[in-house]
Amino acid sequence: MRQTLLAAAAAFVIGGIAAGAAVSHAQPTPNQQMEGMPPHPGMMGWRHERPFHPGDLALIYRQEDRNLTQADVQKIAEAFLLWHGNHTWKVTNVAATADGPIGFSLTTPEGSVVAKFTMDPHTGRIHRVG
Repeated sequence: MRQTLLAAAAAFVIGGIAAGAAVSHAQPTPNQQMEGMPPHPGMMGWRHERPFHPGDLALIYRQEDRNLTQADVQKIAEAFLLWHGNHTWKVTNVAATADGPIGFSLTTPEGSVVAKFTMDPHTGRIHRVG
């Protein structure tokens, strides 16, 4: 009886190891799955590591109405430039527009306008306007 129980336990352990090995080889990791496939336009950069993961700053609650001011919009745009390593362009012409969003421009050090944007003060969404 004891030998039968020992044999059954050994078979169970060996079967579990074999099943685990089979499962681990059955599905490759995401990087292995996509190797050799041409990049899909919507997936450009999907393999790149995020600078931070959403859970890293989990203590920060996203407000429903962000209630952004012109100074807030300027800080956000400047932070975006710095985040991407651009230390030369400037955020200029920050002003509220007639229909609600706050407009701003990105300019070179010489003062040439690179692009114009608006940011919704309630949602924080950015739209390029020029």
